[in-house]
Amino acid sequence: MRIAIGGILHESSTCVDSQTTLHEFEYDRGIVRGEKLLSHFKDTNVCLGGFLAGAERHGFELVPLLRASAFPGGPVRRADYESLKGELVQCLVDADRESRVDGVLLDLHGAMVVEGIEDGDGDVVAAVRAALGPDRPLIFTQDLHGNHTQLRVDQGDALIGYDTFPHVDMAERGEEAADLIVRAVNGEVQPVSAICRLPLYWCTPCQVTAHPPMDDVIRELHAIEGRDGILSATVATGFPWADVPDAGSSVTVVADGDRELAQRTADEFGSWIWEQRQRWYTPPVSVRAALREGEQRGDYPIILADHSDNTGGGSPGDSTEVLQTFLDENLERALLLYFVQSDVAQQAHDAGVGEEIDVVLGGRYPAQGPAVQATARVLALTDGRFAYDGPMFAGLQGSMGMSAAIQIDGVTVLVVTAREQPFDMAFARTLGIDCAAMKYISVKSAAHFRAAFEPIAGWICNVDAAGIHTHDFAALPGARRIREIFPINQDAEFETV
Repeated sequence: MRIAIGGILHESSTCVDSQTTLHEFEYDRGIVRGEKLLSHFKDTNVCLGGFLAGAERHGFELVPLLRASAFPGGPVRRADYESLKGELVQCLVDADRESRVDGVLLDLHGAMVVEGIEDGDGDVVAAVRAALGPDRPLIFTQDLHGNHTQLRVDQGDALIGYDTFPHVDMAERGEEAADLIVRAVNGEVQPVSAICRLPLYWCTPCQVTAHPPMDDVIRELHAIEGRDGILSATVATGFPWADVPDAGSSVTVVADGDRELAQRTADEFGSWIWEQRQRWYTPPVSVRAALREGEQRGDYPIILADHSDNTGGGSPGDSTEVLQTFLDENLERALLLYFVQSDVAQQAHDAGVGEEIDVVLGGRYPAQGPAVQATARVLALTDGRFAYDGPMFAGLQGSMGMSAAIQIDGVTVLVVTAREQPFDMAFARTLGIDCAAMKYISVKSAAHFRAAFEPIAGWICNVDAAGIHTHDFAALPGARRIREIFPINQDAEFETV
């Protein structure tokens, strides 16, 4: 049995005024080709790592194609996307010509927007299907934050989505996809899929799968997966910061040869979610309100998730409201992870450890808040290279580019060059920072930080500081919406197909 593996991954925000180019794919997460996939992703917690583990367990031959991934940002430039897609498909065609490929496993994201193509993931799946033909299984993995479409369901045999947020189960979902494709190739099952799309924007704080209310959703999901005839089920909370017609939540179900059962089950689960839609939304919380509540609780460190400037969703990473508030409140043992500004990182490197520098942080985008001008002391410097050791990306190497730890009064700021959210505490340690010793921490992240930071946290609160990726959904661009969306429209309606 020969199974081809590869993928193109990107989470694209149409709220930012930029494009993601081939350079970002080459620099941020990388383009890995051919046999290098087998060593690069072995024992890593990404879906392709799960494909490798599944191959080892089942004993099938892997046909490595190409995996290209860039950090979230603006839509992908069309010419660069076509180059990557063309290479992926040509690798498959060449491998199949050499010796028949029995199926394809794709590692995708689910919220990729390409210049001129609103459903980038669907376009990849359709291109691979055209090369593979209709009779061999094509199974793909997707992020919990995918804006899933009918095109993907029609072109693929099965969509396998993450069950966790933070995403600590990526390799596990990859293994699930590998298990399913083996059964499909052997003729044990015939996966067929259906989707139920919901007019619902799901509030980020309500998506954390280990806590209420999202844990109820996952329990229901797993109960559905235990039913006769159901092979897999996926709930996606969507990505509202991509202004595309299919933005929103969805349920997909994979059944064994019975598309009617798949659709009926997807509609049932979708209706259950819709009926409880008020549970999946909480109003935004201001920075000062969160600090007040944290102080009243008295459990430290207080961690504020600056989700409106979540670089993991494509934001610039240089909003200033949390930093300015920390300074205004004269906080001590306060830490901000991470502030993206390469010129200040360079300024710190030029000055050296122990020196004082006059810095201007932020102020590039009005929506991100006014600039903060201050005198800072350089605490530590690094070239940005480190190894992830937290639950999410354990086993992978990372690089923040030229970076520095600087201190302004009682606030320590990790200034970096690369846009990245703090998935774990490994990078902070390279700069001599012990996060557990801090009293206040702000992370430019929505939830992924939780996998590593929850064990040290006294209290965690998501805050809606000034930022491009506001969670005031009514303030988001919506020119491409084709229907009313809850909670923007409280009387939005939903009907199953």
